[in-house]
Amino acid sequence: MKVTNYQNATIDPFGKGLGMVPGTGIQLNDASRLQWNLLEEDVSLPAAVLYSDRIEHNLKWMQDFVGEYGVKLAPHGKTTMAPQLFRRQLDTGAWGITLATAHQVRAAYRGGVHRVLMANQLVGKRNMGMIAELLTDASFEFFCLVDSADGVDQLGEFFSSVRKKLNVLIELGVPGGRTGVRDDAQRDAVLAAIARWNGTIELAGIELYEGVLQDETKVREFLKSAVDVTRKLIGEGKIARKPAILSGAGSAWYDVVADEFAKANSDAIEVVLRPGCYLTHDVGIYKKAQNEIFARNPIAKKMGQGLKPALQLWAYVQSIPEPDRAIIGLGKRDSAFDAGMPEPAKHYRPGNEAPRDVSPDEGWEIFGLMDQHAYLRIKPGDDVKVGDMIAFDISHPCLTFDKWRQILVVDPKYRVTEVIETFF
Repeated sequence: MKVTNYQNATIDPFGKGLGMVPGTGIQLNDASRLQWNLLEEDVSLPAAVLYSDRIEHNLKWMQDFVGEYGVKLAPHGKTTMAPQLFRRQLDTGAWGITLATAHQVRAAYRGGVHRVLMANQLVGKRNMGMIAELLTDASFEFFCLVDSADGVDQLGEFFSSVRKKLNVLIELGVPGGRTGVRDDAQRDAVLAAIARWNGTIELAGIELYEGVLQDETKVREFLKSAVDVTRKLIGEGKIARKPAILSGAGSAWYDVVADEFAKANSDAIEVVLRPGCYLTHDVGIYKKAQNEIFARNPIAKKMGQGLKPALQLWAYVQSIPEPDRAIIGLGKRDSAFDAGMPEPAKHYRPGNEAPRDVSPDEGWEIFGLMDQHAYLRIKPGDDVKVGDMIAFDISHPCLTFDKWRQILVVDPKYRVTEVIETFF
């Protein structure tokens, strides 16, 4: 029976996307008990929506892909910052979760994640303190990056004072890139600093981020150099962890990283890939990246249909002030717009049987965004009315997720099955 007493029916009274008041005590992952349906207007719009069948497809596809190479997966959690989704990734076979900051690590730990690769340097007393607090739990395994002797010494001073051991990975970088040691001299200085803090700072392996490079040849050269460095340090007995970790891969070159690093996969080296955007995918920059992966990678190609866009934003048509434009209740506060505007995907008029797909041939497009409004170009005479609902595909899921505290999960009949909470 659908809950209709809105004074007693909610999960969070302040969450954008629900618009109700507290009282039921229903858990986020048990929202199906409320029997909300997106098309029946049981939730407030705009709303961010995940499609459960597409999420499950993407989870399985990526796990199968890394399985083909015999490597491990530690998805980058900064994309969603949703522990409920982290747990799905872990339950599907992920080795751990990648994160970027100390507060993200704490949120993930509180959400049940017990192995974290922080693909970033850990700098600052309070940030170090947050990690040290988590390390009081012996079941929590944590790794962070180092690329300077100063950074290692600061970590060593702090963690020795609190009598905690810290696992680190040396980050390799490229000229003009982001973080990471640029040459042998810098790497040797970091190694010397690690040796100074023997017993407190332990080297667990090598890490890199290849996404700063645009050319496949240069990416492969960078990856091969990382394999060489890892083997060299193992041979010299400088990596304490057995097996040593060798980690890379954002969401654009993960196939190339898998191809190169899998050659080093062995009892001595554990390869860990870190793509994050695969879970929801998109119709913009990551669709383009996936097309390139299919063009160059035979394993991805043989796996059939690839990743599916699983995240959409739904909003109402709230004004049609001119025949060739509609104003949509959706804006910069709701959607990423750094890598392309939201794209109209479905059109639904409440009371109709089902949404219809919006064809690119119709010429509908967002040509401007304000904080809470989107300018949608339509054609004079198009059957669009105030109160219609439009679903938009997005480009760049990361910057869309961080605009939402709560995201609805719906089944193929648009019934809400779960509410995902984010922790940005």
